Amino acid sequence: MLEIRQIACLDDNYGYLIRCSETGETASIDTPDGEALLNDAKAAGWAISQIWNTHHHWDHTGGNAAIAAKTGASVTAPEAEADRIGGVDHRVRPGDKVKLGKLSAEVIDTGGHTLGHIAYWFESEAVLFSGDALFRLGCGRLFEGTPEQAQAGLARLRALPDETLVHCAHEYSAANARFALSIDPGNEALQADADEIRRLREAEKATVPFRLGDDKAASPFLRWDDPDLRRHLGLEYASDANVFAAVRTAKDNFR
Repeated sequence: MLEIRQIACLDDNYGYLIRCSETGETASIDTPDGEALLNDAKAAGWAISQIWNTHHHWDHTGGNAAIAAKTGASVTAPEAEADRIGGVDHRVRPGDKVKLGKLSAEVIDTGGHTLGHIAYWFESEAVLFSGDALFRLGCGRLFEGTPEQAQAGLARLRALPDETLVHCAHEYSAANARFALSIDPGNEALQADADEIRRLREAEKATVPFRLGDDKAASPFLRWDDPDLRRHLGLEYASDANVFAAVRTAKDNFR
């Protein structure tokens, strides 16, 4: 069984500690704040022995050195970004499997936010750690990749089972909901999700994790082939990547 601790870090990041309940082996999924993660692990009685990075941005790797220095944890990171991260012990490619005790996660190519961005999917647990590739009702800004690359990565995630629980790296859901409603106001699934997000944030609760199947129905970033959204955007005959690109550009310019 996979045990998960979600730690709020910095302004709006989430860091994760994950543990194989059978062996006790523990990993940190990204390291936005090394001290916060170390303190949480100590309070839980968990001993971090691995760090898994999704991409090179500082708010996902900034605590690597502190955690490794105190615990001796090995660092696993995407091969395409390992040199930018530094101190990487295990370089992984899409399709590889990463072990945590008796459990294993598949490495999925989700490049776009950064060129080598990856996600970690525990098929046996129906759990996905998506980094900045996929948020609730959103996706990461395309700092390095193309819309075609990002849409292909999101298509890989969309193909996962509906019951998959998505653990993403930021609390962006409220802002994402406001944008999504501006371009897809008639979507009842989106309306219901936005209401739930509002209630959770008013109660000062996290909106993460979320069920992938719900996001497939509600998020414009995963509905590039939906006829209603295409009509609303005036892109009935555009490619999937071009519809996605239009949604991403609209979000970039949304105020």
